[in-house]
Amino acid sequence: QVQLVESGGGLVQAGGSLRLSCAASGSTFTINTMGWYRQAPGKQRELVATISRGGSTNYADSVKGRFSISRDNAKNTVNLQMNSLKPEDTAVYYCCARTSIRNYWGQGTQVTVSS
Repeated sequence: QVQLVESGGGLVQAGGSLRLSCAASGSTFTINTMGWYRQAPGKQRELVATISRGGSTNYADSVKGRFSISRDNAKNTVNLQMNSLKPEDTAVYYCCARTSIRNYWGQGTQVTVSS
């Protein structure tokens, strides 16, 4: 089992920045890829960014050049630096940890960007 705890969400004006953090605990040695997803009201959950254990990253087109994902395997943490935030980035952001058996999810943290 893997437990994920997110932090760092909040309210920010358009153009501002936020940094999300996610700490994993439990059977962290089973984790391969970690990432962030988001879900806006009335919309499906969508991928924001992922990072492999080796550091390979993948970003949604909508956040490329603005968001940066990083990972510390020793501390079992993954961070998402979000810059140049837009109102359309408003959503609940979820941390995800993938193992060979299943995906684990955090409880989510709200990010609200005001115009």
